[in-house]
Amino acid sequence: MPRGKRISRLLLALTLTAAVAPVGWAAESRFGERDPGPGAAAAAEAAPLEDLTVTTTQVASGLRRPTAIASPDDATGRLFITEKAGTVRVYHPDTGLAAEPLLDLTGRVNANDNERGLLGIAPAPDFEESQLLYVAYTRRSDDAVTLARIDVREGGVEELLTQEHAQYSNHNGGHLAFGPDGYLYWSIGDGGGSGDPFDSGQRLDTLLGKILRLDVGPGCRAGSGSSCVPADNPFVDRPGARPEIWAYGLRNPWRFSLDEADGSLWIGDVGQGSWEEVDHLAADEGGANLGWSCMEGPEVLNADQCDPDADYTDPVFSYPSSVAGCSVIGGPVYRGEEFAELAGGTYLATDYCSSTVWGLRPGPDGYANAEIGEFPTQVTSFGEDENGELYVANDLPGGLHRVSFGTR
Repeated sequence: MPRGKRISRLLLALTLTAAVAPVGWAAESRFGERDPGPGAAAAAEAAPLEDLTVTTTQVASGLRRPTAIASPDDATGRLFITEKAGTVRVYHPDTGLAAEPLLDLTGRVNANDNERGLLGIAPAPDFEESQLLYVAYTRRSDDAVTLARIDVREGGVEELLTQEHAQYSNHNGGHLAFGPDGYLYWSIGDGGGSGDPFDSGQRLDTLLGKILRLDVGPGCRAGSGSSCVPADNPFVDRPGARPEIWAYGLRNPWRFSLDEADGSLWIGDVGQGSWEEVDHLAADEGGANLGWSCMEGPEVLNADQCDPDADYTDPVFSYPSSVAGCSVIGGPVYRGEEFAELAGGTYLATDYCSSTVWGLRPGPDGYANAEIGEFPTQVTSFGEDENGELYVANDLPGGLHRVSFGTR
């Protein structure tokens, strides 16, 4: 896949050059072999992107500010949906939204202000056996962004990792997802405020403005608060750097996804006011620098934060906030079976304000993109069921919607 690099992009503003590197991924899950699922090789056979359309059907209502959707992949057909205040709801396509929450964490979660709350959820890959859930939230006691593990059978909560985040209420990030490698990925924003006042994006001594990669597999569960750092994380041996970091130079990576077919990482990074961006990293590109706060989207934002020797990775898609929205909501690559012949291998993103849906596909000559429809207003998150079919949840309307594809 073509990889745009801002290798001294600053020589243009401050000659933009492009470097090309192939996608390469080979990893064995910490939880055993994982099937990439139906449709993994469907992109070349899918409908032309300019002909693709997307629609939704509302399947549930009554959610209170939903923030994330995840499947336990336990053959039950259920979806788990987090609500901002701290509850986890359960939806089943046959019975709808359960009246009682699966979990109530409101006593632990600070949901004050618009961006704080229960922000992410990821069932363990062996959830059917272990009944373990991982959640990310802003902690009530001190506003720290917090990763915790919950045994659904017992209800106990183990806090695994925290990052101080008290001064500003925004840019908490908070998404969680397991990759095909079996590791847990967690996004954290830059600490908030305007223009990255802590210089967090380019610093390696803080977890702010990063995507982390953690081993929480069976070998790292002995005792309360246990997690491990994978030995091949990019900064494990760098003095002064946090070893949990997988990618840096991010402002507010509210939503990201990992493609089951190749392990690549897609990131929707919310911009400051000029550009929204989507980044795409191959599975072997740990350590990538996405540029914030030197860069916002394709442009230099703050030359004082730019390093002429840095290797900044370009976004694969960006759009102006003032024209096309206000806050990018990154989605997944569609790998389901029902619409594989139409949309297999297509990455989706939307915007919280405009509701426009974009489809992206990598190819030998770069990334194709097209507007393929609109979603309901204020979508906050995408989710996949155990068959790879897609859902979206929207904020103040509080709905859950199933995604379908067609052609023009």
